Order: sequence, then C-alpha cells, then structure tokens
Amino acid sequence: MDDNSSDAGSDNVDWNTEDELEIADISSPSSFSMSTTGNAAGVTTEVGESTSSSSHPSKIVNDFLKMGFPEAMVTKVISELGENNTEAILDTLLTYSVVDDIPEQETRSNDRNIIPQSNFEREFFSDLDSDFSDEDDSAESFEKDDPVVSLIDMGYSPNEASAAVSRCGIDAPLSELVDFISAAHLSKEADAEMDKLYFSSHPLQKDKKRKLPKEKSHSIKRYPKIERKRRDDDDDALHLPNPMIGFGVPRESFQVVSRTLRREAIGPPYFLYENVALTPKGVWNTIKSHLYEIEPEFVDSKFFCAAARKRGYIHNLPLNDRFPIQPLPPRSIFQALPATEKWWPSWDDREQLNCILTCVGSAQLTDRIRTALEKYDGVPDKHVKKYVMGQVKKWNLVWTGKNKVAPLEPDEIELIMGYPLYHTRGYSRSERYKGLGNAFQVDTVAYQLSVLKSLYPEGMNVLSLFSGIGGAEVALHKLGIPMKNVVSVEKSNVCRRIIEGWWEQTNQEGKLIHVSDVREVTDGKLEGWIRSFGGFDLVIGGSPCNNLAGGNRRTRDGLEGEHSSLFFDYVRILDTVKIIMGTT
Repeated sequence: MDDNSSDAGSDNVDWNTEDELEIADISSPSSFSMSTTGNAAGVTTEVGESTSSSSHPSKIVNDFLKMGFPEAMVTKVISELGENNTEAILDTLLTYSVVDDIPEQETRSNDRNIIPQSNFEREFFSDLDSDFSDEDDSAESFEKDDPVVSLIDMGYSPNEASAAVSRCGIDAPLSELVDFISAAHLSKEADAEMDKLYFSSHPLQKDKKRKLPKEKSHSIKRYPKIERKRRDDDDDALHLPNPMIGFGVPRESFQVVSRTLRREAIGPPYFLYENVALTPKGVWNTIKSHLYEIEPEFVDSKFFCAAARKRGYIHNLPLNDRFPIQPLPPRSIFQALPATEKWWPSWDDREQLNCILTCVGSAQLTDRIRTALEKYDGVPDKHVKKYVMGQVKKWNLVWTGKNKVAPLEPDEIELIMGYPLYHTRGYSRSERYKGLGNAFQVDTVAYQLSVLKSLYPEGMNVLSLFSGIGGAEVALHKLGIPMKNVVSVEKSNVCRRIIEGWWEQTNQEGKLIHVSDVREVTDGKLEGWIRSFGGFDLVIGGSPCNNLAGGNRRTRDGLEGEHSSLFFDYVRILDTVKIIMGTT
C-alpha cells in the first residue's frame, strides 16, 4: 500500500487540492488558446455568427462561469451552439462534465482518496493497484468503455447487453444492467412455463413454427462468433439471482434450500470464501471447481444494511437456524444518517446507498453541484437533475445543507458496514476509506456464520486469510462466539494495526497471531499451528478482486491476474489444513 504523505499524522484533508488550483489556471483566458485569430488573451469568443475581440466574457458566459464550468469549455460550447438556446448549452456542458470530452490538464491531488474529474486523474488512479484493492461494480464511475462490451465479457449475449443498456441507460451501473438481464431471464422462464401449460391443453399448436424476433437474427449476423460461443458455452455465463438473497436473508420471505455436499467438503473445518459477484465470464465456475463444486451463495448487503454490496460466497456452513445480529441494523439512508433527512430534496428518490467504494468524490464536484442547483428554488430542470442524480449515486453523496452534498465520512461508513464506531480512527482518511471499501459487510457475513454459535459454545480456532480490517473477527465477536486462537494473514500494516487495536479494546482473551502474506503460510507453519491448537475450526477470507472487478478494464485478467490469482493460495491453504487434520 502506498503511504499518503499529505495525510500523515492527521485525519484532516486539504480540500483546496492542487488539481483545483490547476483548473483555475487553465480556466483563465491567458492559459488556453482556441483560435489563431486571437486577441490579447489568446482566445477568440464566437457568439452566433458574430465575433468579439473583447477579452471580457459576455453575460451568458459569466452566468455559466458562476455555475462552476471552466471558461474554456463554456466558450467552446457557445461558439458551437450560439447563445440563444441556453438549455442546449447547459445540456452540452453537463455532458462534457460527465464524460470529459474536453480534457482538463489537471495535476493529481495530494490526497489519493479524492478522485477529481479528469482523464489524467482517472488513468493515474487506475494504475494505483492496491495490494488489497476491492473496487467492485460501483467503481465503474471511472469506466470509459462501452458497458455492452463489459456485459459481453461477463458472458451475456450482445442482444441481452444491448437491450439492458437501451432500457436502463448508458450511464446505469453495471450491477443495475445485470439485474435487468436477470429479471428478463426470470420472465422468460415464466413464459416458458406458461407455454408448457398452454401446449399441454392445445397439442395441435405444438407443430406451428415460432418466428424469431428480428433483432435476434440481426444479433447473430453482427456478432456471429460471440453468439456461437454463448450457445456452446452458456454454462459459463454469469446468471445472478434477482433478488440477490442467497439461501435466505432476514426480514425477507424465501424458499428453504437444502443441499448435499461432497464427503470431502463437509466440515469441520468449516470454511467461507468471498469475492465480488460481478466477475468476468467463467470465474465463479472456476472458483466453484476448486472448492468442492459447492454452488455460490450470492447476497446483496442491501438486505442487511443501508448500502448495496453484491457478493458471492462459497462455504460449507449449515443452512438451518441462521440468525442476524441484534439489534437489526438500519436499512435506509434516513435510519442510518437521520441528520440528512432535513436537507434531502423530494426529487432525490434514493432510499439506500450504492456500494461503498475505496475513494470518494472531490470537493470540486460537490461545489459544482451546489452551484448548478442554486439558480432553482425547487426542482431543477431535467438536465441538471439528471446530472446531479448521476453523480450522487456514483459517489454516494448525501445532502448536508440546502443544495449541498458531501461524501460519507469514515465514521458513517463504519456504521453502515457494521463496524464499531472509530474502528479505523487514528489513520489517514485515505487509509480509512480504502480499508472500509475493501472490508466484509459485518452483518451479512455474521448471518452466515451464526450457525457456528451452537456448535462452538466454548470458542473456536480461526484461520483468517486476507483479513483486511478484521470483518470476520468482528462478526464472530458480535455473535458472541469466543475466539481461542486467531491466525490473521494480512499484507497491509495499517490493517494489521487496526485489528490489533480492536483486539485489545474488546478485551479478547484468545491469542492473535499476525502473518503478513498468504505466501508465507507454509505447510510447516500450518502443521505447527494445528499441533499447537488442535486444529482450525474455521478458515475464512476473500482474496483480492483487483483483476475481477467491473471498474477495472486495464487489468481485468480474471483469476490469472497478478492479485486475484492469490485465490489459489486460499485453495492451497484450505486443502493443506484438511489434509493435516485428516478430514479429506
């Protein structure tokens, strides 16, 4: 992990970052040339068909400058559209602001947890591969590729991908597009069932040919190789359940699930493996094949807390008699953050937040939103509303004043993610955001682990791989399950210190052993721990998703990627534990 020198020794962030200062520089006429027929400032301002040699911006330019748009951008748009249609000008400026069609020569921010709005910044941050980065589907705010391509990479047909984007919009999060396709699959299954019932009572209709929709044949012509591959290898495509409630969640009705595990998969030791639900095609099938062919349980944490978090879990835990942590955590924004309700506009219909990320929106972005809204007494026009809603959803911005939005504070994220207040306090904001964005959602994992309480009333021995900030340990503690011995394997020094601090503050009576790298967990060390403890009762963890996450198009190499390939160390360690304990 990279140290953040600007945050060293302090939780404060200098919101007046270098990138904002640079924007002020390039927005001035003296730093930007757009025409060879310039004036003293080097900028030619064209309004309609007339040309002004004055270096002073016109009234309409000033109006848009007050809204926070760079002068160079405003000048260019007005020169193209004229100044008569202010609605079209605003719409174009908002579009440029979102997609960065006009590059801004910004320098990077001192604080890496603040992501400014420029191509250069996005490329810079995408290269910062954290050792335990867990950017998932919501991180696709940085994504510049066609979402259709992303969906096809995940195994969906071009027709399904195009239909989802057409229905949900080009800016819709990848998770929303997948939900739409999953709902369509359920609808098709229901239609097939209806057809079966119909044909059983109308047997003569069976022989009648059904015409393929025109767009289907068009899709086959346009993408013959992709379509053929999907037909031959449809089992590798990711078909997520909708709703994503796994084998059942509290406060929601669900069908009781029974399953039969292979003999060598049955615990103890029990194990649980976690990773992002939205992965490239075939990844979860590969994971399943290395973990005793156990079907993944896909769960969205929005059924446990106030934020979405789509995850897949493979485990050999019993499914009966699960129970949630009490009291039940808040599941809406207003329950979790009641102070925001006073300022929440009626046109923002969010009830829950999107997935917690490892970074937050910039002060420049929140100021631009405030300036854009100040000219409206009530509901803004559709263009401004669309822009604002897109940004607040991407960055989980909440309302803290009239026309004022702000990122979530680390303490607020701790509450939503199920951690004790101040669990990560004492470290830089960037480290806190990173650790929380990569962590287990405690209530979700605790629900799955709750079955262990009756099995281990005297306590258990835990091998915690890729521990992060200690989500598994916090979950077991909240469930009232004593931990006799915990071997915590985590590369981040900050995370190790967070776990150690929590261990001391909660007066844990067991023994905590730190290991800095899963590759250092050798057969000899495992044998020594097992001889000392009498064996491990639980092996738990989630390997890095850097090369799996939807927001990472640069190195989305699946389980062959540099970081995500550490999954195979999880498998190696689990297999070795079972062999030494004689359970395979």
